[in-house]
Formats: sequence, C-alpha cells, structure tokens
Amino acid sequence: MSLRPLHHALGDRVEDIPFTASDGTRLGLTRVVPDGGAGERPAVLVLHGLTASADMFTLPETRNLVDVLLDAGYEPWLLDWRGSCRLPYNEGRVRYSFDDVALYDIPEAVSLIQERIGGRQLLCVAHCIGALCLSMSLAAGLVTGLDGIVAQGVFLTPKLSWKTRARLHFGGELLRSRLVNIPTDFKKVGLWSKHSLIFAEVSIGADCKDPTCQILHNDSWGVGGSLFEHDNLDARTHDRLADLYGTVPMWILPHLRSVELAHTMLRFNDNDGRYDALPKNALDNAGKIEAPLMLLAGSDNRFWFDSNKICHEILTARYPQLDVRYVEVPGYGHLDTFIGRNAALDVFGPIVDFLDECRTVKAGH
Repeated sequence: MSLRPLHHALGDRVEDIPFTASDGTRLGLTRVVPDGGAGERPAVLVLHGLTASADMFTLPETRNLVDVLLDAGYEPWLLDWRGSCRLPYNEGRVRYSFDDVALYDIPEAVSLIQERIGGRQLLCVAHCIGALCLSMSLAAGLVTGLDGIVAQGVFLTPKLSWKTRARLHFGGELLRSRLVNIPTDFKKVGLWSKHSLIFAEVSIGADCKDPTCQILHNDSWGVGGSLFEHDNLDARTHDRLADLYGTVPMWILPHLRSVELAHTMLRFNDNDGRYDALPKNALDNAGKIEAPLMLLAGSDNRFWFDSNKICHEILTARYPQLDVRYVEVPGYGHLDTFIGRNAALDVFGPIVDFLDECRTVKAGH
C-alpha cells in the first residue's frame, strides 16, 4: 500500500524512512534533517490525531510546528500511525483498534528513532488520539527513555459533552450498522451517496458554506462537537481541510465509546493474548510515566472540552511524584492549536519553552 506524499515546503531535508510494524502494517516515518545536520540536537517525535496525518505539522502556507522546532534547535521526526489519512487503511476494511497503535506503532517508532539517534535526547509532542494512545504505551512501560512529553487536547482522561456523548453512543451505533466510514470530502461522495444525509445534517446552522468545514467545525462527523475555531485558520489551510483530514472508520467507534464512558484510556482487546502487555486501565498504571509532562489545551476546545485539565487534577492527586503541568491557550479550540495561522506565536512558544526546560534539566544531570 502506497503512502501519499507529505505536503511540505522543506525541500530535500525530508527523509522518508521505510517502517513496517511487527504485525505487518506499513506505517510512515519521516525525519526532517536540519540544515547542517543533526549534530547534538535533541529529536522530537510528533504524533497526529485520528484521520489526520503528519501534513498538519508541515503546512507550507503558515509557520508550522516543524519550522519552529528546527529553528529552536530540534530534529523533528513525524510518525504516520495506522490512523493517518496518508495511508489507505481508513478508506478500506483493514480494521484496528487504538490498542494496535499503543502496542505496535508508537513503541516501535520510538525504538527505531532511539536506535538512529544514539545517545541524543528524545522528546515527544502528541495530539488528540495520538496522545491518548501514547498514554497507554507509557502506562504499559512499552515506551521509555523520553525526556519530555507534550500532550494536546486529551491524554489519559477523555471527556465529551453530554450532547456529544449521547450522539456518539446511540447515533454512532446506528451509523456503524450502515456505514464503513464517514468521509470529510463531499466532492468524493456525491449528492446521491448514502453519506449525503450526514452532510445535510452537519450543514444545519453552519456559517461556512464549505461541506468539509461543516463536517469538522459545525458538527464534527455528526456527533455534535467542533474541531477548531473557524477564524483561527488561514484561508489557504481552510481550503485544504479535505486533504488534511480523512474519513472516520466506523469500526473504531466501540473502542472510542468505551474509553469515553469510563473517562480513562482502556484496553479494548481482552480476549487476545497479543494485547496482554497493555494494562486494562492506563490511568491505574500512570505512575510508570517517568518523563515531565505538559498537558496542553485550547480554552475553547469544543470536542474534548476540559479533558486535560481534569487529567492534570487527577494525576497530581494520585501520583504527586509526577512532573505534570497544565497549560491552556486562550482563544483556541482543538485542531487550530497546530493548524491555526498564528499558532507559531500563541501555541508553539509554550511548547518549545517546555521542551527547552526538559532539555536543560537533562543536560544539567
């Protein structure tokens, strides 16, 4: 299965590294080589969310996260795990759960990077479901040796609004019985598609006429949330939303429903011995997290709401030995913390400050 090319303006500094997980799933791993080589720069693994891809960190139309990390003295590594829209799995019938991402994709990517960088530091910036899966990998002890972690939007304790919960749990089952996935690009769907009713529903009350924007911003995939603050996007990014975010596979809903009902990251596969390495409840094993942790969220996140604020409160109460802090960015939602036109000024600064602090502490030891 071919990997769609990464959309960027980085020239020949992008190195695509062949990477197949041990269960046979082809993934995408990209190293962005700094001018003059890596030297002693710390490496930063960056993880996207479900239906997104590494593209969200390399937007050529704005100053993106990779640009900022390079200028701050880091070497970015971008993982397209099996939920990436650069991979064809979401549009086919190859099924997976978040357990697979936590057991295979993230730990094996971390191991490969650590092997490549030798003794240099490795830090991580994770977004949305990428952060949620990372929390399980960490709780299982499958990812070690990180020197700092930024988790955006959600980490160990997912929380949705009551409206979104109801529509996810009841409407989600109805949709799952009838659809393989929910697309974001209406142009690929057509007016007479079985998906047309969903696009019609999410258009109700929308201020923007773009169908992809409506399904992401006005009523995210019909479950009642919103994935970004509309005015925070550059017009060019807005016009590329259908390329940046792909289809939502319906078979992932049962795992998402279980973790949201429990308000904690849970193992989904209880009857398959391959997944015994993962704890049933990641929060109960969160004491294994060794790296300093920054929980980041937009003040107007209308999908995961105050999930990371709650996570900070729980972790500091249950595991006072952990180095964990909560940072809230005023005026931002969820996706726009990375794809917003001013994210380099408003969001990436606190991220780099935290990474620099972790870098300094490590150097001091």
